Amino acid sequence: MLKSNIAVGLDIGTTKVCVVVAEKDELGKLNVLGKGRSNSDGLQRATVVNINKTVDAIKAAVADAERESSIRITGVNVGISGAHVHCIHSNSEISINQTGIVNESDVRRFLEKAKTNIRYLDIDHEIIHVIPQEFIVDDQEGLLDPIGMAGTTMRGSAYIVVGLRTKIRNIKQCVEKAGLEISAVTFEPVASGMAVMKEREKKSGVVVIDIGGGTTEVAIYIDGAIRYSEVIKVAGNDVTHDLAHGVKALYEVAEELKIKHGCAYSRFSGEDEAILIEGIEGRPQKTFPKSSVTMIIEARMMEIFELVRDSIKRSGYYEYINAGAIITGGGSLLPGTEELAHDVLGLDIRIGYPEGVSGGIKGSVNNPMYATVMGLVAHAFQNNLAENPGVPLSAGENKPDIPVEVSEGPAVPESNPVGKKIGDRMKKFWDNL
Repeated sequence: MLKSNIAVGLDIGTTKVCVVVAEKDELGKLNVLGKGRSNSDGLQRATVVNINKTVDAIKAAVADAERESSIRITGVNVGISGAHVHCIHSNSEISINQTGIVNESDVRRFLEKAKTNIRYLDIDHEIIHVIPQEFIVDDQEGLLDPIGMAGTTMRGSAYIVVGLRTKIRNIKQCVEKAGLEISAVTFEPVASGMAVMKEREKKSGVVVIDIGGGTTEVAIYIDGAIRYSEVIKVAGNDVTHDLAHGVKALYEVAEELKIKHGCAYSRFSGEDEAILIEGIEGRPQKTFPKSSVTMIIEARMMEIFELVRDSIKRSGYYEYINAGAIITGGGSLLPGTEELAHDVLGLDIRIGYPEGVSGGIKGSVNNPMYATVMGLVAHAFQNNLAENPGVPLSAGENKPDIPVEVSEGPAVPESNPVGKKIGDRMKKFWDNL
């Protein structure tokens, strides 16, 4: 029997690949049916550098999620990020249809015109999203949902997310070579924000900071809509590399050291002690002061937040962020991160955990490192992409391996921007913006 209320998110990160299978309950909460996670070293700073390794990591994470959920995964909402992704503000104006009442068709024409108003989109880039920011119907300003409003002219602005065509294509190739269909491509800061923000924060003004392995993503929401985003090429892996260099240890040893003994802020590191560090390739063990480990971590984490602060100031929205900042992603888990961010950014801080999850295996995804993938699931439901992404697995059935090819393969069609499938889901779309 086909399941029509299942959505699957696929987060292909620099250090890990995460997959979540979820359904929506009668209260609109996400019921997690299964999740999968695998280590990934096929990407650098959110950009594919090894197709085969990335495909293998996707397959491994999908296999875990299928075993846990008993659902054969076919369609996924895949996240995309990287410094190649940037955003453009575009203004648009249209005449309202002859009835004088704004309908879904008017909104679609508004968004299409916003796309055509981009003057400097070259052939190397493609559109990922067209996200409405504000509508003005005649003299009625500040509308997030114009449907049903009476007027003759509708104008406003949209936030258009674009990325390099080749890098988007590489992500798509990896997903398809893993035997999956792509239901949608979603800019990861949008997904992370959807997972961790509360509605009052979104309206008051908030910045979402997702510290991943290869990149740190910044997204600013003002008056209920995204206004600015940026991807910074410094993140958690840089902390680990600094630590490996500082203590003269293998990367894997430094990562374990960071997780077990790491602290982002020396003010909260506690008493000093000698930490035992494994030697490299048979060399003897050695000790290293915990205070020195903290100083190494603190220096890089401070740099990350200084870059974030510069990004926020550059946006012009710093003074409008009344609700402060939400820090999420695996890099938010270090003790002292919240306090360091507060002192550097000058904003109220909280750590962002996935919201709107109930039942199922809720506890297994109650972690900031699952914020993006849970946001991808939520975004799939919001945009009615959860029709038939999976079917139940038969007893003992295993998904066949998909042969991996190194060739470039055929060109992949451009992803659907937000607003393409308007229809009956439009009201839900506006309610969730």
